[in-house]
Amino acid sequence: MKALVALLQFATILPLGKPRGLEHFAHHSYLYPLAGYVIGGLVALVVYWISSRTIAAAVAIALLLLLSGCNHFDGLLDFGDAVMAQGDREKRIRALTDRQVGAGGVAAGIVITLLLFAGLQASASIAAAVLIGEVCAKFSMALLTTIGTPFKEGLHSFFHRFSHPYFPAIAFVLCIPLILLPVSPFQLAAAAILMVLCPVILLVIAKRLFGGVNGDVAGACNEITRAAIILGMAMIA
Repeated sequence: MKALVALLQFATILPLGKPRGLEHFAHHSYLYPLAGYVIGGLVALVVYWISSRTIAAAVAIALLLLLSGCNHFDGLLDFGDAVMAQGDREKRIRALTDRQVGAGGVAAGIVITLLLFAGLQASASIAAAVLIGEVCAKFSMALLTTIGTPFKEGLHSFFHRFSHPYFPAIAFVLCIPLILLPVSPFQLAAAAILMVLCPVILLVIAKRLFGGVNGDVAGACNEITRAAIILGMAMIA
């Protein structure tokens, strides 16, 4: 329970009492999908009662950002700045770790949000799409935490230090209950493929541009994977 509370305190803004040390979660980073169930479940519970698909999609995105405290979205903006930066590796790393947001970050935020909105609006069930996208996005973070070699000391390197090769397998098992949702097997298969493919692609990009992974790349992975999965499932349907 300490690990779960520490995870939710890290991944959400939910009032959960006295702060728990992140070391409790670091030893159990395979629990990431459970945060997806909490965040996605709360959002799905709200949007299920909204009849307008356009409003439901917009509210879903707003709640996803609100409940997560924009923590991972901030990583997406930093990642966008770093990818668009011109110059050597050192300059890209400075753009990645800089607190200021440039044009690349703004563009990344707009593009991913637009794709997410389009995918949600085109989904047969926005509530189911939100839950699947959020849980699978958190799996991608669990996977990247394990396989993503850090290029500097920080939060990601702290989590990576305590991870084990079998952690992604446990995280995958935690995603299995998603088969109970009213979506087709083809959509679930697409989600399973994308939740592995997205972090792998980001890992390749991060190694080439920065020499490894940090917390911003992991946060960007959450946002990009969620949008890719929801859009992919909508296109298959």
